Amino acid sequence: MSKKPFRPSADFLKAIPKTDLHVHLGGSLRLSTLIDFAKKQNVDLPSYTESGLMETVFKKQYSGLAEYLKAFYYTHRVMRDPESLEQIAYELAWDNFNEGVRYIEIRFAPQLNAHRNFTLEQVLATVHKGLERAQKEIHRSAGIASGKEPPFEFGIIGCAMRKFHEKFSDYFHDFIKIHCHTPLKELYPIASLELARALVEARDSLGLPVVGFDLAGEEKGWPAEDHKASFDFAHKNFLNKTVHAGEAFGPPSIFQAVTDLHADRIGHATHLFATEDIDATDPKAKRKYLDGLVQYLGERRITIEVCLTSNLQTIPSLTSISDHPAKKMLEHNLSVTFCTDNRLVSQTTVCNEIAMAQKHFQLDQKRLKDIIIYGFKRSFFPKSYREKRAYVYQVIDYYEAMEKKYLVG
Repeated sequence: MSKKPFRPSADFLKAIPKTDLHVHLGGSLRLSTLIDFAKKQNVDLPSYTESGLMETVFKKQYSGLAEYLKAFYYTHRVMRDPESLEQIAYELAWDNFNEGVRYIEIRFAPQLNAHRNFTLEQVLATVHKGLERAQKEIHRSAGIASGKEPPFEFGIIGCAMRKFHEKFSDYFHDFIKIHCHTPLKELYPIASLELARALVEARDSLGLPVVGFDLAGEEKGWPAEDHKASFDFAHKNFLNKTVHAGEAFGPPSIFQAVTDLHADRIGHATHLFATEDIDATDPKAKRKYLDGLVQYLGERRITIEVCLTSNLQTIPSLTSISDHPAKKMLEHNLSVTFCTDNRLVSQTTVCNEIAMAQKHFQLDQKRLKDIIIYGFKRSFFPKSYREKRAYVYQVIDYYEAMEKKYLVG
């Protein structure tokens, strides 16, 4: 008799505790909030209705990464003052909790939000204020207050940019003027180091839950190794590292992230198996390089933050979730966690990402549970290791209670 396929209900997927370890603040606004702040701040939008913006900016499908990233031009323009940043962070926390997400790591590039009257430290503190306000409200719920449910926790990840455009940020505009005698390409690593220092300072002096340092932006032609100094600084100050790598380029980008930048996790890694990007003519040499890299990722449990919908929207050659390289990652027993990337720009949720993964990769009950729980284990939890272990055990107990409630009988 064939084994009955595991088909978890939407109610079960919503009920189980979940994480989102790769979610961009600037790509995860509520549409209504974007419209409201755009009107208040006199920011031009292609439309001031939700349906109009869904047609013109935030689509179900994009022509590629370039069109996808254009959406951030509109969102970042309303994220340059304390009121908007705090509200956007507050709403994102609630949006996650309302679908059963118990732990999030919100990432964003503070240098895109900062300006002369709004420092990097103030930007970070403002985002924290919004997240903490939501957290306090969430913790008043009966289940959490009684200790029967795991609480809602969060961490903040600061993103450095491989490259930036001065017109996109007042901070970068002033930064370029200050360093006017330095070649532009050499400025990006300097800005990266400045952010790493600000993140450590915000964590150590302000007590903010800054848990990680990230590198984002165009990969090809803008190598991760250029930012080695900033990641060395983060590494030596016990700040966790995650790097966007393999999203638009192959194994060499991921190799640099884990060797030169000490990456603890990798964002996307969609082109992990793209041997055509390996600089070697001998097929055996390509295979040896890739096998070594996969082995390295596996042995060190370097978790890959997989974003299915986002990848499907930005990589034209990827036409089906079933063809996503996450399938190969799972076959190689690599550590993966399913994330949204951008809730608004990709029109997705954590529940949606997990449901797609379960359906297209035929995850059984045990494999799904392992992946979900490992998201908590490989998180950059902002409290002590002892507190993290206790939190993970509480999450496991609650997950198993949901299994009994929804899957037994």
